[in-house]
Amino acid sequence: MFQRKGRKAIDKRKRQTEKQTMTHTLQQYEQVLAQCEDLYVKKAKDYGTSWRVLRPISIVDQIYIKAWRIRQIQENGEQKIQDSIESEFIGIVNYGIIALIQGAMAADADTELSAEDARMWYEREAKKVQDLMLQKNHDYGEAWRDMSQQSFVDLILVKLLRIKQILANDGQTIVSEGMDANFIDIVNYGIFALIKISEL
Repeated sequence: MFQRKGRKAIDKRKRQTEKQTMTHTLQQYEQVLAQCEDLYVKKAKDYGTSWRVLRPISIVDQIYIKAWRIRQIQENGEQKIQDSIESEFIGIVNYGIIALIQGAMAADADTELSAEDARMWYEREAKKVQDLMLQKNHDYGEAWRDMSQQSFVDLILVKLLRIKQILANDGQTIVSEGMDANFIDIVNYGIFALIKISEL
């Protein structure tokens, strides 16, 4: 009987700890996402939504360039351009959400969006990304916290290569996830990397 009570107490404390950790993760996640959204909206005010002309492969290439630059800096241990690794991850997050917006909008939708409409679309797609993060974190726990920045970059590159193959197959898959699922994973990897950078 005492053993059962002891196990129940331990399980209860474990659940409370997990809940507290998840609350902290969600706060960090939302702070990083707000930072990314703020830059996205400011650029929409400065440049308009010129990204609306980008086709999927162009967005993939933009993310690829950023991820590959981070990998080169990681491997070489130096950089000659001032743009930080953090800024590259923010770009990866925002281009990933842009890809989701492009996929969600009608083909004949206006190319130019107001800054407020651009914000609305961003928040709509970011909500989907966050919802999936919460579901996966429930199942996998905080496993991502034990991952290295190098792993996040490599996984982003893997997802990009998968998207390229899906595009080569005219967007069709047999048993694999579609493009949106891969872009969502890319965004979440980018946000996780930014959370870990903020903790340094």
